[in-house]
Amino acid sequence: MIVGVVKETFPGERRVALIPDIVPPLKKKGFEVVVESGAGAQAGFSDSAYEAKGAKVLGSRNDVFQQSDIIAQIRSYGANPEHGKADLALMKEGQIIVGAAEPLSTPELVKELAETKVNAFGLEIIPRTTRAQAMDILSSMATVAGYRAVLWAAERLPKFFPMFMTAAGTVAPAKVFVIGAGVAGLQAIATAKRLGAIVSAYDVRPAVREEVESLGGKFVEMELDTAEGEGGYAREMDEEFYRKQRELMTRVVAENDVVITTAAIPGRKAPVLITEEMLEGMPPGAVIVDLAAERGGNCEVTKPDEVVESHGVTVLGPTNVPATLATHASQMFSKNIFNFLVNMLTKDKEKTFKLDQGDDIIEATWLTKDGEVINDMVRKALGMPAVEKPAEPTKEGGQG
Repeated sequence: MIVGVVKETFPGERRVALIPDIVPPLKKKGFEVVVESGAGAQAGFSDSAYEAKGAKVLGSRNDVFQQSDIIAQIRSYGANPEHGKADLALMKEGQIIVGAAEPLSTPELVKELAETKVNAFGLEIIPRTTRAQAMDILSSMATVAGYRAVLWAAERLPKFFPMFMTAAGTVAPAKVFVIGAGVAGLQAIATAKRLGAIVSAYDVRPAVREEVESLGGKFVEMELDTAEGEGGYAREMDEEFYRKQRELMTRVVAENDVVITTAAIPGRKAPVLITEEMLEGMPPGAVIVDLAAERGGNCEVTKPDEVVESHGVTVLGPTNVPATLATHASQMFSKNIFNFLVNMLTKDKEKTFKLDQGDDIIEATWLTKDGEVINDMVRKALGMPAVEKPAEPTKEGGQG
């Protein structure tokens, strides 16, 4: 099986789906790797680095598609709707496309992708199970985002993060409040603590309290219903829940110099947790980093990829945060792809490549097959009925 790596075409995307160091392990598993020239350049990986590790570098994007059984991308069509459309004409029937595809946000594009008769996989909807952890691109990229968010906040805040005791007096540490204790939130807590801030956090899932406290953060209690959803995600709540949440959060937000928000529901608009009115109570020079900006934002005044000044508060709405740390983000993404592909190998001595719908990870992420959308979550978003499962054979028996 030949795995092809192409240059990312989404504006501002600097990552690459597979880095040179992942080529030897793939070859050891029986894969060959071809790379479009320049695919890794913006992440710091030269063509010669790929060749030194055993990959073949091709000058044409079309050649990569035509020679590959599998295409690995950071953003496949769906997650790259405008510029990714050109790739549809390059795809081959039966080819495997692996990467982020935004299947729940852009289900109509999955239907369009199905028309090429490729086998497309969307790694954002990989199940949150122990076995799938090593393939979970959302967790990997959220780690990058949580770390970067704190650095941006520290740069913008007109205060030190740590406490300083100097001849000129004692400087109090900054106070950081993290909303959402998923992977991004936990990484933000850990990073802010390393920088010396006093950190508190809130999540609609009380079960994460222990994780927050293990990182040195204080878990903020709010008397609200829990919102634990399937697979460890927070589930979407009604507007009355969010109204009560905002009321309780107003006091907490006002006490902090930095607020980092990470609350997002897969495939849905992000809930507004911080209103413009709440900004008035924050200290002058306070900073909000809204990591949900790509899905509308958790702050009412957030504008994607813009810096907004409101009531003396600086609100950052960055999108595609992992691309700003392209080298290590690519490294982590590569390992996720590697583990995903290896999971498709049969466990016998031959180690043949097989798309097994009986595997829970493959089934959960498989979007298209034989010209049809086969993923039930995507079909539901398109208003289509669920895929009919084959009836289980009945056991015949009688009295002897």
